[in-house]
Amino acid sequence: MRRISLLAVGVSTMLATALSGCSTADDQASAITVFAAASLKPAFTEIAEQFKTDNPGVDVEFDFGGSSALATQLTEGASADVFASADTAQMDKVVQAGLVDGTPTDFAANTLVIVTAPDNPKHVESFADLARPELNVVVCQAPVPCGAATRQLEDNTAVHLNPASEEPSVTDVLTKVTSGQADAGLVYVTDALNAGDAVTTVRFPESDDVVNVYPIAVLQKAADTDLAQKFVDAVTGEAGQKVLDRAGFAKP
Repeated sequence: MRRISLLAVGVSTMLATALSGCSTADDQASAITVFAAASLKPAFTEIAEQFKTDNPGVDVEFDFGGSSALATQLTEGASADVFASADTAQMDKVVQAGLVDGTPTDFAANTLVIVTAPDNPKHVESFADLARPELNVVVCQAPVPCGAATRQLEDNTAVHLNPASEEPSVTDVLTKVTSGQADAGLVYVTDALNAGDAVTTVRFPESDDVVNVYPIAVLQKAADTDLAQKFVDAVTGEAGQKVLDRAGFAKP
Protein backbone atom coordinates (compact mmCIF):
# COMPACT_ATOMS: atom_id res chain seq x y z
CA MET A 1 0.00 0.00 0.00
CA ARG A 2 2.84 2.39 0.81
CA ARG A 3 4.40 1.88 -2.64
CA ILE A 4 1.06 2.64 -4.31
CA SER A 5 0.61 5.72 -2.14
CA LEU A 6 4.06 7.07 -2.98
CA LEU A 7 3.45 6.43 -6.66
CA ALA A 8 0.15 8.32 -6.49
CA VAL A 9 1.84 11.25 -4.77
CA GLY A 10 4.55 11.30 -7.41
CA VAL A 11 2.06 11.25 -10.27
CA SER A 12 0.00 13.98 -8.60
CA THR A 13 3.09 16.13 -8.12
CA MET A 14 4.16 15.70 -11.74
CA LEU A 15 0.64 16.51 -12.96
CA ALA A 16 0.43 19.61 -10.79
CA THR A 17 3.82 20.79 -12.03
CA ALA A 18 2.82 20.24 -15.64
CA LEU A 19 -0.47 22.07 -15.17
CA SER A 20 1.33 24.89 -13.40
CA GLY A 21 3.75 25.20 -16.29
CA CYS A 22 0.91 25.34 -18.80
CA SER A 23 -0.86 28.00 -16.79
CA THR A 24 2.27 30.13 -16.67
CA ALA A 25 2.74 29.91 -20.42
CA ASP A 26 -0.91 30.74 -21.08
CA ASP A 27 -0.77 33.72 -18.74
CA GLN A 28 2.17 35.35 -20.52
CA ALA A 29 0.99 38.52 -22.26
CA SER A 30 1.47 38.81 -25.99
CA ALA A 31 3.23 41.95 -27.19
CA ILE A 32 3.82 43.81 -30.41
CA THR A 33 6.60 46.28 -31.09
CA VAL A 34 5.75 49.37 -33.13
CA PHE A 35 8.40 51.60 -34.72
CA ALA A 36 6.70 54.98 -35.21
CA ALA A 37 7.56 58.54 -36.18
CA ALA A 38 8.14 60.79 -33.18
CA SER A 39 5.25 63.06 -34.15
CA LEU A 40 2.85 60.14 -33.64
CA LYS A 41 3.65 59.61 -29.97
CA PRO A 42 0.61 61.26 -28.30
CA ALA A 43 -1.92 59.84 -30.79
CA PHE A 44 -0.43 56.34 -30.94
CA THR A 45 -0.16 56.16 -27.17
CA GLU A 46 -3.89 56.85 -26.92
CA ILE A 47 -4.74 54.37 -29.69
CA ALA A 48 -2.62 51.72 -27.95
CA GLU A 49 -4.57 52.06 -24.71
CA GLN A 50 -7.82 51.28 -26.49
CA PHE A 51 -6.10 48.50 -28.44
CA LYS A 52 -4.99 46.86 -25.18
CA THR A 53 -8.52 47.14 -23.81
CA ASP A 54 -9.89 45.46 -26.94
CA ASN A 55 -7.18 42.76 -26.81
CA PRO A 56 -6.78 41.73 -23.15
CA GLY A 57 -3.33 40.48 -22.23
CA VAL A 58 -1.66 42.17 -25.20
CA ASP A 59 1.00 44.83 -24.65
CA VAL A 60 2.16 47.44 -27.16
CA GLU A 61 5.81 48.52 -27.02
CA PHE A 62 6.85 51.62 -28.94
CA ASP A 63 10.09 52.91 -30.38
CA PHE A 64 9.43 56.53 -31.35
CA GLY A 65 12.03 58.47 -33.31
CA GLY A 66 12.95 60.08 -36.59
CA SER A 67 11.53 57.98 -39.41
CA SER A 68 14.86 57.87 -41.24
CA ALA A 69 16.63 56.48 -38.16
CA LEU A 70 13.89 53.89 -37.63
CA ALA A 71 14.03 52.82 -41.28
CA THR A 72 17.80 52.44 -41.02
CA GLN A 73 17.47 50.31 -37.90
CA LEU A 74 15.00 48.04 -39.68
CA THR A 75 17.14 47.64 -42.79
CA GLU A 76 20.12 46.84 -40.55
CA GLY A 77 18.27 43.99 -38.85
CA ALA A 78 16.19 45.44 -36.02
CA SER A 79 13.03 43.49 -35.25
CA ALA A 80 9.59 45.07 -35.02
CA ASP A 81 6.03 44.15 -35.87
CA VAL A 82 4.72 47.43 -37.31
CA PHE A 83 6.34 50.49 -38.90
CA ALA A 84 4.61 53.87 -39.18
CA SER A 85 6.58 56.51 -41.06
CA ALA A 86 6.13 60.27 -41.33
CA ASP A 87 6.61 60.12 -45.09
CA THR A 88 6.51 57.66 -47.96
CA ALA A 89 10.24 57.97 -48.73
CA GLN A 90 11.32 56.20 -45.53
CA MET A 91 8.61 53.56 -45.88
CA ASP A 92 9.78 52.96 -49.47
CA LYS A 93 13.26 52.12 -48.16
CA VAL A 94 11.80 49.45 -45.90
CA VAL A 95 9.58 48.12 -48.71
CA GLN A 96 12.52 47.95 -51.12
CA ALA A 97 14.51 45.99 -48.53
CA GLY A 98 11.78 43.34 -48.61
CA LEU A 99 10.79 43.92 -44.99
CA VAL A 100 7.09 44.72 -45.39
CA ASP A 101 4.32 42.14 -45.30
CA GLY A 102 1.68 43.26 -47.77
CA THR A 103 1.17 46.86 -48.85
CA PRO A 104 1.55 49.97 -46.65
CA THR A 105 -1.60 51.96 -45.93
CA ASP A 106 -1.65 55.77 -45.84
CA PHE A 107 -3.42 56.83 -42.67
CA ALA A 108 -2.65 60.51 -41.95
CA ALA A 109 -1.06 63.68 -43.29
CA ASN A 110 0.80 66.56 -41.66
CA THR A 111 2.23 69.97 -42.54
CA LEU A 112 4.89 72.21 -41.04
CA VAL A 113 4.35 75.31 -38.93
CA ILE A 114 6.70 77.69 -37.15
CA VAL A 115 6.85 77.61 -33.36
CA THR A 116 8.34 80.35 -31.21
CA ALA A 117 8.48 81.20 -27.53
CA PRO A 118 5.08 82.25 -26.10
CA ASP A 119 3.87 85.60 -27.47
CA ASN A 120 6.41 85.41 -30.32
CA PRO A 121 8.92 87.89 -28.82
CA LYS A 122 11.09 87.94 -31.99
CA HIS A 123 8.07 88.75 -34.19
CA VAL A 124 8.41 85.88 -36.63
CA GLU A 125 5.55 86.25 -39.09
CA SER A 126 6.52 84.24 -42.17
CA PHE A 127 8.72 81.47 -43.53
CA ALA A 128 11.00 84.13 -45.01
CA ASP A 129 11.52 85.60 -41.53
CA LEU A 130 13.36 82.42 -40.53
CA ALA A 131 16.27 83.56 -42.71
CA ARG A 132 16.84 86.66 -40.59
CA PRO A 133 20.47 86.48 -39.42
CA GLU A 134 19.75 87.46 -35.82
CA LEU A 135 17.38 84.55 -35.29
CA ASN A 136 18.45 81.26 -33.70
CA VAL A 137 16.46 78.75 -35.79
CA VAL A 138 16.36 74.95 -35.50
CA VAL A 139 15.10 72.45 -38.05
CA CYS A 140 15.13 68.68 -38.61
CA GLN A 141 18.04 66.90 -40.26
CA ALA A 142 17.67 66.40 -44.01
CA PRO A 143 16.92 62.63 -44.03
CA VAL A 144 14.14 63.02 -41.45
CA PRO A 145 10.72 63.66 -43.06
CA CYS A 146 10.31 67.06 -41.35
CA GLY A 147 13.79 67.94 -42.61
CA ALA A 148 12.98 66.80 -46.14
CA ALA A 149 9.84 68.95 -46.04
CA THR A 150 11.91 71.93 -44.86
CA ARG A 151 14.33 71.50 -47.78
CA GLN A 152 11.38 71.32 -50.16
CA LEU A 153 10.01 74.56 -48.74
CA GLU A 154 13.38 76.23 -49.24
CA ASP A 155 13.47 75.09 -52.86
CA ASN A 156 9.88 76.19 -53.49
CA THR A 157 10.30 79.64 -51.95
CA ALA A 158 13.98 80.34 -52.76
CA VAL A 159 14.35 81.19 -49.06
CA HIS A 160 17.43 79.43 -47.72
CA LEU A 161 17.84 79.02 -43.97
CA ASN A 162 21.00 78.98 -41.90
CA PRO A 163 19.88 76.90 -38.91
CA ALA A 164 21.75 76.93 -35.62
CA SER A 165 21.20 73.18 -35.40
CA GLU A 166 19.60 70.31 -37.28
CA GLU A 167 17.85 67.80 -35.03
CA PRO A 168 17.27 64.04 -35.47
CA SER A 169 13.52 64.27 -34.81
CA VAL A 170 10.74 66.82 -34.82
CA THR A 171 10.27 66.47 -31.06
CA ASP A 172 13.91 67.50 -30.58
CA VAL A 173 13.24 70.67 -32.57
CA LEU A 174 10.23 71.41 -30.37
CA THR A 175 12.27 70.86 -27.21
CA LYS A 176 14.91 73.35 -28.37
CA VAL A 177 12.22 76.00 -28.70
CA THR A 178 10.29 75.23 -25.50
CA SER A 179 13.54 75.14 -23.49
CA GLY A 180 14.60 78.56 -24.79
CA GLN A 181 17.60 77.27 -26.71
CA ALA A 182 16.12 78.48 -30.01
CA ASP A 183 14.04 81.45 -31.10
CA ALA A 184 12.04 79.49 -33.64
CA GLY A 185 11.73 76.05 -35.16
CA LEU A 186 9.86 74.17 -37.86
CA VAL A 187 7.65 71.39 -36.52
CA TYR A 188 4.43 69.67 -37.55
CA VAL A 189 1.11 71.27 -36.74
CA THR A 190 0.40 68.28 -34.47
CA ASP A 191 3.50 68.94 -32.38
CA ALA A 192 2.57 72.59 -32.02
CA LEU A 193 -0.93 71.65 -30.86
CA ASN A 194 0.48 69.17 -28.37
CA ALA A 195 2.82 71.84 -26.95
CA GLY A 196 -0.15 74.07 -26.11
CA ASP A 197 0.69 77.34 -24.37
CA ALA A 198 4.40 76.49 -24.29
CA VAL A 199 4.72 77.91 -27.82
CA THR A 200 3.16 80.38 -30.21
CA THR A 201 2.32 78.87 -33.57
CA VAL A 202 2.87 80.76 -36.81
CA ARG A 203 1.21 79.25 -39.86
CA PHE A 204 2.42 80.16 -43.34
CA PRO A 205 0.68 79.45 -46.68
CA GLU A 206 3.69 77.85 -48.38
CA SER A 207 3.38 74.80 -46.14
CA ASP A 208 0.15 73.80 -47.87
CA ASP A 209 2.20 72.76 -50.89
CA VAL A 210 4.48 70.44 -48.89
CA VAL A 211 2.34 67.79 -47.22
CA ASN A 212 3.81 64.72 -45.54
CA VAL A 213 1.70 61.58 -45.94
CA TYR A 214 2.08 58.92 -43.23
CA PRO A 215 2.02 55.20 -44.22
CA ILE A 216 1.82 52.21 -41.85
CA ALA A 217 2.63 48.55 -42.52
CA VAL A 218 3.00 45.14 -40.93
CA LEU A 219 6.59 43.91 -41.10
CA GLN A 220 7.84 40.55 -42.33
CA LYS A 221 9.54 39.87 -38.99
CA ALA A 222 6.32 40.30 -37.03
CA ALA A 223 6.03 37.59 -34.41
CA ASP A 224 2.26 37.51 -34.93
CA THR A 225 1.16 39.04 -38.23
CA ASP A 226 -2.52 38.79 -37.32
CA LEU A 227 -1.99 40.76 -34.11
CA ALA A 228 0.18 43.29 -35.92
CA GLN A 229 -2.53 43.72 -38.54
CA LYS A 230 -5.06 44.30 -35.77
CA PHE A 231 -2.99 47.26 -34.60
CA VAL A 232 -2.79 48.63 -38.14
CA ASP A 233 -6.57 48.25 -38.36
CA ALA A 234 -6.93 50.11 -35.06
CA VAL A 235 -4.96 53.02 -36.51
CA THR A 236 -6.73 53.11 -39.87
CA GLY A 237 -10.20 52.36 -38.48
CA GLU A 238 -12.83 54.87 -37.40
CA ALA A 239 -11.77 55.10 -33.74
CA GLY A 240 -8.10 55.53 -34.57
CA GLN A 241 -8.86 58.15 -37.19
CA LYS A 242 -10.84 60.14 -34.64
CA VAL A 243 -7.83 60.15 -32.30
CA LEU A 244 -5.57 61.31 -35.11
CA ASP A 245 -8.05 64.01 -36.10
CA ARG A 246 -8.16 65.35 -32.54
CA ALA A 247 -4.34 65.41 -32.55
CA GLY A 248 -4.38 67.68 -35.60
CA PHE A 249 -3.56 65.19 -38.35
CA ALA A 250 -5.27 65.59 -41.71
CA LYS A 251 -6.62 62.81 -43.89
CA PRO A 252 -4.00 61.38 -46.27
